[in-house]
Amino acid sequence: MKDRPDAILRTEQARYLDSLLPPRDPLLAEMERRAAQNDVPISDPEVGRLLTLLARARGARRILEIGTAIGYGTICLARGATEARVVTIDRDPSRLEEARGWLVRAEVLDRVELVEGEALERLATIDGPFDLVYLDGDKTLYRRCLDHALPKLAVGGLVVADNLLWKGKIADPDPDDEDESARALEAFNGYLMIHPQLDAVVLPLGDGVGLAAKRQPLVTEMGGPF
Repeated sequence: MKDRPDAILRTEQARYLDSLLPPRDPLLAEMERRAAQNDVPISDPEVGRLLTLLARARGARRILEIGTAIGYGTICLARGATEARVVTIDRDPSRLEEARGWLVRAEVLDRVELVEGEALERLATIDGPFDLVYLDGDKTLYRRCLDHALPKLAVGGLVVADNLLWKGKIADPDPDDEDESARALEAFNGYLMIHPQLDAVVLPLGDGVGLAAKRQPLVTEMGGPF
């Protein structure tokens, strides 16, 4: 979640866009308060709405989330695609256990598989295809997670990556700031935008959101994919 409303946009723009957000249902509102009080990283409310919209518009049947935290994004994804199964990975067992409680209350646990462990290790054991992949875990691993997840993503499937503007640090870096996540995200943004298998854009939404769709592979004159 972004540190302040105007971390990305000008203050008046940020306040206006926040004012457009309708009230969340009581469960999501309670989760937002819980996250704010205990410094738990969850998706911004507007990003949660985007996840719901994208999952619904894609008609997703299988969704992969990397970085569960307490399950806020998981619930948004599951509510958007009401027939989908969501596989969500997190290395923190205590957060996964808390997420389970929220998922029960949201009445979506029966469609969610909670996977404990390091993302890259677990990705190697999970089969595709997926219709949507949501990256919201360790920012220093985004590129490697994308590389591992992309072969499991269906053609036309979506990649959503959160926090790509990282509290404003990407556009206005401090040369003395040794923020490893900021450096990794700056490199990831360029990689995402030029990836030969993706059509991508970075949106000034929340803390910055990357959105990409997987292209149909090109076919060479020899008949193989390129």
